[in-house]
Amino acid sequence: MLIVAISLVRCSGSDSYRGYKKAVDMKGKEFVLDFQSKKFSIKDGAGKKENFTYKQQSVSIVNSVSTYGIQLGDGRKLIIHFPFANKDHIALLKDENGLPLYTLCRREYLSYEDIYKL
Repeated sequence: MLIVAISLVRCSGSDSYRGYKKAVDMKGKEFVLDFQSKKFSIKDGAGKKENFTYKQQSVSIVNSVSTYGIQLGDGRKLIIHFPFANKDHIALLKDENGLPLYTLCRREYLSYEDIYKL
C-alpha cells in the first residue's frame, strides 16, 4: 500500500535525520555525523572533521518507510534511508546508486549486519 510519495525541491534538511548520529562505514570504522538544516559534518575517531553543505531534494514515504534525497554542495547526491517503519532512530546513508556508505543510529554504533539482524 502506497502511503505518501512527495518530491521537494531545495528544502532544508528534515527533522527526521537532523542532529547527531553514530555512524559506521562499510569497513567498520566509527564516525559521528551531525546533520543541521543545510550542512552536515563527518567526524572520525581521531577528531578529523569534514564539513559539507547540502539541500534536500526529495522525500518518499512508502508504508511508513522514509527515504530522503540530498544533494551536496559539490553536486554529489546521497540517500538517507530509514529501512524500518517502527525504528526511526536507525538509517542508512547511501550513494546515489543505493550502495551503503554509513549506518546511522541515534543511540549506538551499529554495523550494516547489526541493522539487518534486528
